[in-house]
Amino acid sequence: MSLTDGQWEIAHAIAQTLVQEDTDVNEVGKILAYLRTIIDKSDATSRFLTYLKTLVKDGKQIGHSGKTFGYYRNIEITCSQYFKPNSDAQTILQILGWVSRLMRYYKDAGVPVGEIITPAAPVVESARQAEIAKVRESQEFKEGDVIEAKVTKINSGNRVTYEILGVIKLTEKEPKKASVLKEGQIVNVKIVALKEDGSIKSVKCI
Repeated sequence: MSLTDGQWEIAHAIAQTLVQEDTDVNEVGKILAYLRTIIDKSDATSRFLTYLKTLVKDGKQIGHSGKTFGYYRNIEITCSQYFKPNSDAQTILQILGWVSRLMRYYKDAGVPVGEIITPAAPVVESARQAEIAKVRESQEFKEGDVIEAKVTKINSGNRVTYEILGVIKLTEKEPKKASVLKEGQIVNVKIVALKEDGSIKSVKCI
């Protein structure tokens, strides 16, 4: 699994932030090890974020040095900035794996860590959003293109929900076609409009 451009930006931003705050890279290794042990759980991400909060809350009671407590706090604040409970756990694991490598790079290579570049994608997506992003990056859509779509639902008011390339879902008004289409049917649709980022905004059945 490779990272998207936006995810690379997040990895660099986290690494730069933690290096600037003089966080011990070994502590990042420890939280990575914990995430690996729960990666197959359905609620892995929310467990992971709760674990980070617990480390900060219990850090002083466990008797860690003030420095270690500070490391935990820096890691928790930075991670909660980029990862949300619905973020994809596998993607977080990939990003943090690179964060630990990048931190060593920024520390050892003496790379000047100036102003941290704010990532264009500020939050790691859910697994579904990540899939859609991959499809979007691998396809270049143009208005007028004809592509295959699966009819997943016929809604009231002549509205039809299409699934394109297995991940993109769009609901469109189809007054002429809704009555003859069936759920599960594969049809050709024409791209009517694109969003600013190049993804599909609307389609029409042809």
